[in-house]
Amino acid sequence: MIDKTDKIAVIGASSNPEKYGHIVAKDLIDKGYSVCLVNPKGGELFGLKVYKNLMDIAEEIDLAVFVLPPNKGLKVLDMVKDLNIPKVWLQPGSESPAMLYFCKKNGIDCVSNTCIMVQ
Repeated sequence: MIDKTDKIAVIGASSNPEKYGHIVAKDLIDKGYSVCLVNPKGGELFGLKVYKNLMDIAEEIDLAVFVLPPNKGLKVLDMVKDLNIPKVWLQPGSESPAMLYFCKKNGIDCVSNTCIMVQ
């Protein structure tokens, strides 16, 4: 599901080092992945621009990693679909039955119930 050549969007990136949005983003960056960070607050994190939403990213994204509450996830999945992002990774706590159904219905490869940092 994840490849070193993938461009990865971390949705829910956080500047708070105690939050998983921070931990996951840092882990992927430290492992050498090409990462775009997404948080509605914008700004900068780890020396990278933080985009306010997926639509602001000019590059093609291969994988969207969700690190946000599931009640916000469906709206973001609409953007994933519109941008033709082929894969999503729903971090534990970010998934919902509705999100899993959306991915299946729209042909989006989806991983859930496992942490991307373990992979």
